[in-house]
Amino acid sequence: MAGIVLLIAVLALLLPKTCMWIQTGWVTYLLMIVMFGMGTTMKLSDFLIVLKRPRDVVIGCLAQFIVMPLLAFFLGKLFGLDNELLVGVVLVGTCPGGTSSNVITYLSKGDTALSVGMTSINTLLAPFLTPLLTYFYLRATVSVDIMSMFVSIVQVVIIPITLGLLINRLFGSITRRINDALPAVSVTAICLIVASVVSHNSEKILSTGLVVFAVVVLHNLLGYLCGYLIGVLFQMDLPRKKAIAIEVGMQNSGLATTLAGSAFPDLTMATVPGAVFSVWHNISGAVLAGFLNKKQP
Repeated sequence: MAGIVLLIAVLALLLPKTCMWIQTGWVTYLLMIVMFGMGTTMKLSDFLIVLKRPRDVVIGCLAQFIVMPLLAFFLGKLFGLDNELLVGVVLVGTCPGGTSSNVITYLSKGDTALSVGMTSINTLLAPFLTPLLTYFYLRATVSVDIMSMFVSIVQVVIIPITLGLLINRLFGSITRRINDALPAVSVTAICLIVASVVSHNSEKILSTGLVVFAVVVLHNLLGYLCGYLIGVLFQMDLPRKKAIAIEVGMQNSGLATTLAGSAFPDLTMATVPGAVFSVWHNISGAVLAGFLNKKQP
């Protein structure tokens, strides 16, 4: 998967016209397809387990909004990023985990129910915590449309997974036959998302140089590491460690890119870190999923 994603990313970066037919508006629908597929592999009892152990969800949410913003600010200062790129990196850090984390957790045989629970709660908290944390680190305000974010999480995560659960409940014998094909559907969707994001931001990505790539890579990898170590610290089992690590390391970089453009319209380069993160975390997530999939209790 990592090789395929990387190949698509390079193609979209160097020959953006080959991928611009993939509209940015398609990303939401592609994620909904993936979420529906995940829902067909799950049962309602998976989510009841999350409700019975809120400790894990709270730990994951706290890790998300403490570790990633702090890493973003520290790395931005360490590498001496200018104000425009620093704003973009910090916005990536203060945003919630993305739905891609649910897909990667699913592919790595982690605790998918916990991952979805953390992503949902993080996204619902983001309208309040993202502006607050952004102001804390940058001393600048960011306006977030609370209703829009709420509608987004319902559309992209809640409704598709609920439909998948319902289909699995009513037609379990059929869904079990198609489950083997779902990882291929997930990979295809991720490749299309990467192609769309990179091709529509290729010029900005190429103009930033290697420093922003270094910051994004370290931000993501250190997020994985810190998330996993937090799981170890709180003596979680392996599936939950996988979920925490992936949830912390993977961000809703699409939201970060959108906020950079709307909240800081004069800082045109602030959208670049989010675009680069969108590509990189799918590549690193694919590699991590392959490694963790083989790592069983």
